[in-house]
Amino acid sequence: MAKEIYTDWFKSLQDNICTALEQADGKATFEQDLWDRPGGGGGRTRIIRNGSVIEKGGVNFSAVHGETTQALQDKMGFPKAEFYATGVSIVIHPANPHVPIIHMNVRYFELSTGIAWFGGGIDLTPIYVVPEQAQYFHQTLKKVCDQHHDTYYPEFKKWADDYFYIKHRQETRGIGGIFFDRLQATDEISIEDRFAFVQSVGNAFAPIYTHLIAQNRDKTFADDHVEWQRVRRGRYVEFNLVYDKGTKFGLDTDGRIESILMSLPAHASWMYNYQTKPGSEEEKTLKYLKKGIAWDN
Repeated sequence: MAKEIYTDWFKSLQDNICTALEQADGKATFEQDLWDRPGGGGGRTRIIRNGSVIEKGGVNFSAVHGETTQALQDKMGFPKAEFYATGVSIVIHPANPHVPIIHMNVRYFELSTGIAWFGGGIDLTPIYVVPEQAQYFHQTLKKVCDQHHDTYYPEFKKWADDYFYIKHRQETRGIGGIFFDRLQATDEISIEDRFAFVQSVGNAFAPIYTHLIAQNRDKTFADDHVEWQRVRRGRYVEFNLVYDKGTKFGLDTDGRIESILMSLPAHASWMYNYQTKPGSEEEKTLKYLKKGIAWDN
């Protein structure tokens, strides 16, 4: 069945990305927890920490099933039915403030009613925005999208700008990327074509991020850089706990708490009325945390 094919591919994606990240870090290796979900299914949580590059990160695979809860029916508009969900979720928090935080999620979801779709996205959260690196990130994603449909990048880039937005701060979480959800089969695009696109996104992760690690890992930093890093990590936590749909889905389906909250950094700060200094690199970064920047040009 198709869902077994998708599930096996997500498992192999987890394996490949973990290998690439271990090689890029050069010191730390992944720890694995195998877990079962009481309502059905389970997963492989893999955590890497205290490395030469990565302070804390996770590459998680899950495949869960069961009956849609009342919470899912109410919040997400699902009918009462059996569901199956599988995918890979990644968040990496580097130690060096010059290496950006990265997130990717690629997933498949189906209901026993016959509805099925893919979703996911990849976005970058630099502590200090380097325009040339932001352009590299978006131009690479555009090439990935353009291989499948010429509307994907502009549509999914805008979706990411809107999704990864911290409304109560009036700023984006980072420089965005692409975000997509409920990509079903249409008259023009088959579910297999949707899967091929998701595969391309997943396979792009390791080359993109190992390139960014190599560019930034040896940059020097001081206490004020770490202070800013922890402030920005605090914003990351705010988004994940207040707005992130994946976090909410995990909690609403009685998911494994340690895996769901893997996305949170080991250290973050909330400093009262924090203000950046005029003309500082921190202030320059804030000016880039806006929707609609054409990074692909």
